Amino acid sequence: MANTKSAAKRARQTQRGALRNRQVLSQLRTLSRRVGNSNPHAGDITALISAIDKAAKRGIIHRNAAIRRKARLMRVRATAAK
Repeated sequence: MANTKSAAKRARQTQRGALRNRQVLSQLRTLSRRVGNSNPHAGDITALISAIDKAAKRGIIHRNAAIRRKARLMRVRATAAK
């Protein structure tokens, strides 16, 4: 339990931020599953790339993790186009 007003406020802020981060990560997983289907829609891939970029910009996922995820996605997209 927080001992000061400022510590209590910081705990509340952390809780709200964690909730937001969970929502974004859940959305990323959902979009990834849609793209992982046997015949993904081109809009799904674009939406996933956009969501990955936004999550990295906000610091929810690491910048290098975003780059790695997008690279793997592009590899899948290239093999599907062949």
